[in-house]
Amino acid sequence: MKELQAILKVFEQSQIAGQRMAIATVVKTMGSVYRRPGARMLLTETGQMVGAISGGCLESDVFERAKPLLLQSSKSILVQYDTTASDDVIWGMGMGCNGAVQVLIESLHTVSAKRQLEVIADCFQQNQAGAIATIFQVEGDIDVQVTDRLFLKPDGTVAHGIANPQLVSRLLQDTYRVLAEAKTQVISYRLDDGSVEVLIEAIHPPVPLLIFGAGYDAIPVMQLAKQLGWHVTVIDHRSIYATRDRFPQADEIILCHPHELEARLMLHSRTIAVVMTHHYQHDQTLLRSLLPSPIHYLGVLGPKQRTQQLLEDLRIQGFSSTNIQRQRLYHPIGLDLGAETPEEIALAIVAEIQAVLTNRTGGMLRDRHAPIHAPNPERLCLPSA
Repeated sequence: MKELQAILKVFEQSQIAGQRMAIATVVKTMGSVYRRPGARMLLTETGQMVGAISGGCLESDVFERAKPLLLQSSKSILVQYDTTASDDVIWGMGMGCNGAVQVLIESLHTVSAKRQLEVIADCFQQNQAGAIATIFQVEGDIDVQVTDRLFLKPDGTVAHGIANPQLVSRLLQDTYRVLAEAKTQVISYRLDDGSVEVLIEAIHPPVPLLIFGAGYDAIPVMQLAKQLGWHVTVIDHRSIYATRDRFPQADEIILCHPHELEARLMLHSRTIAVVMTHHYQHDQTLLRSLLPSPIHYLGVLGPKQRTQQLLEDLRIQGFSSTNIQRQRLYHPIGLDLGAETPEEIALAIVAEIQAVLTNRTGGMLRDRHAPIHAPNPERLCLPSA
């Protein structure tokens, strides 16, 4: 997320400066690779590279291949790096990843390439999801071009420059599905006169993190979350604590009491909430509002017995939480990292949230028997009957 934010920032700055730019996108992978489809890198004519498409082994070669696009050419380039063979050294890289990567390189002075970044920026600014389908390989005699795209914009509208109506119909159906499932896919379509391969990406805005409590221990939580590119809001009723001096990177700082929560905040299914007020009555009020809400994650700082007592007190007052609501409640908050200092505790908190967002347990990778990354979701779509 932060990588995309950095790309958008440099894209805007370079446009103002009148610089030529190119964008490199991982469109397909096989085997063990460092980055997945959708990873991007921005390149400028001054030699700046923002983002990454590998662990550092491909970027220089991609920049060399992009030079014609940074000079005057507008023709896209599809490059394949195959390191599955034992003689990987032919690339002069010795990556040893045992995987293959296809990278699409485009000039950002073409309408389609430029529009993809504009749609991503709109998703971020409007805090709404969207989707982008990019054609990166075409075989046969069909009226489709590499870099043709279909966009599902955050306002719900659809835009595309694809001339083949048969492909548009099937592509639109799959793009809606990818957006609903929030899982990027690579899909091969067989048409009457050929075939195309398409990268379909779900674009989501930054993770919205609400930190309730502006104490000293909330500062490193904010800092780590911003390192990941999350949208961070700090909420506290104490004006002496909830200040821009203490939380300079926070996207929002809200001064309000816990009982004002429902009137001041919009809570939705992507919201992440961390309660660390160190105030029993305030935590109780927050739990009463947050538990019935549709938020994705609710973490409460403090011993397990304290939160259990909070829930019991709420039950006595007539408020009962459901099993589904309690499944979204994490207490004590954070992974078991042996954390002691505020910075270590913040690491445990943010790591647990990341695990929940990706539906992982947060265990050690050496104990994981499945692949680290989910298998590439690739599908082959045959012509409609």
